[in-house]
Amino acid sequence: MPLIVARLGLALLGLLLIVPASYAAKIEQVVSPGGIKAWLVEDHAVPVIALNFAFGGGAAQDPAGKPGVANMLSALLDEGAGNLDSEAFQARLDALSLSFNFDAGRDQFYGSVKTLAENRDEAFAMLALSLQSPRFDKEPVERIRAQIESRVKRSSTDPDTVAMLAMCASAYPNHPYGQPVDGTEASVAAISVDDLKAYRDRIFARDNLKIAIVGAIDAKTAGALIDKTFGPLAARAERTPVPDVAPKMANLDIDMPNPQTIIRFGGPGIPRHDPDFMTAYVVNHILGGGTFSSRLYEEVREKRGLAYTISSTLVPLESSSAFAGGTATRADRADETVGIIKSEVARLAKDGPTAEELAKAKSYLIGSYALRFDSSMKIARQILGIQIDGLPIDYVEKRNAIIANVTLDDARRVAKRFLANGTDMIVRVGPVPKSGPEEAVQAEATVPLVKHL
Repeated sequence: MPLIVARLGLALLGLLLIVPASYAAKIEQVVSPGGIKAWLVEDHAVPVIALNFAFGGGAAQDPAGKPGVANMLSALLDEGAGNLDSEAFQARLDALSLSFNFDAGRDQFYGSVKTLAENRDEAFAMLALSLQSPRFDKEPVERIRAQIESRVKRSSTDPDTVAMLAMCASAYPNHPYGQPVDGTEASVAAISVDDLKAYRDRIFARDNLKIAIVGAIDAKTAGALIDKTFGPLAARAERTPVPDVAPKMANLDIDMPNPQTIIRFGGPGIPRHDPDFMTAYVVNHILGGGTFSSRLYEEVREKRGLAYTISSTLVPLESSSAFAGGTATRADRADETVGIIKSEVARLAKDGPTAEELAKAKSYLIGSYALRFDSSMKIARQILGIQIDGLPIDYVEKRNAIIANVTLDDARRVAKRFLANGTDMIVRVGPVPKSGPEEAVQAEATVPLVKHL
């Protein structure tokens, strides 16, 4: 075992030296004998294989009124499959030094495997078992249920989680995006094995699948293993349509006895396939995406010491798009902090960035792109994400040029477009003074966890 671990460590260290430019020309589309498509980056310099995949749907496909099914399923897929119960399955993973991971996002159900090349066939066979024949035995189901319920309950007292939940619920009322990914205590308690099986049967399908493979494996071998792993799944998914929706805007104060006030702000965003998306990405970096170099960081932390950090981001979802940011500050300075955020967002929307700000942002975003490719798993995640976004296979080669071509006029126009309503939603969680007959919303003890906006 120590030798295997040492070899895996050396393999990963070797991948740290690989630059993305060397991979860009090597990304190839593989079509398995059974017709399943995948993107492959073949490299035999180190004996490691990373596989990332996603089924479209995610938590947005949870049954109506029962959020948390996808999340619970993701926690159970390595808890026994085929003729292996939970203990035997985990022991086999350990013996093979396999890393398995499953996760439910808003729009995708993700999975990943990392293995030494010498354990390739066994790794794919174990993954096939978990996807095709999960057991859902009573002991692991109830153990995982208890863990999720405990996490949801603990999160009800976490002001940051409460703020995220409130923002989601307010922005997307009566919509799947407004539901908590982990579910509520009541919904998790009500999830049955039949719910888990039904979700798997509807979502785990070949037409609903994106695959990325990186490492010491050739196209022919990859195709054969893909067929064995994913081929027996259903041909077509049965996804429930998720309606397109624009986030609704509102101001909300939630009274909690915290030493700090959590602040979340946001507004409408720009869809991923909109021609202005990458320009908006650059503009957001200037506003709050660049952390130490952003306007919000400079004004809120550096000049006034109001917060330890502050950031903003674009949130492109399949059926919506949003802009969101957040920080935390002393309760007695929350109003001042919110005022500065609104002022800076409005100033950037009105005047746009300076030429110097734009040049620095583009330089950073272009230069830092390589950090997304400094390990096999990161490379696999990147090329999987490119597929999910519907971008071309040569996007890695073109991405930096797209950013480099953003002009000052572009940036000023797009800043006005998506930041004009950039603080239409403000959510604050913390001590709120009472005034008059109207009181702040009281945070409920059963507020569930939300993973993603």
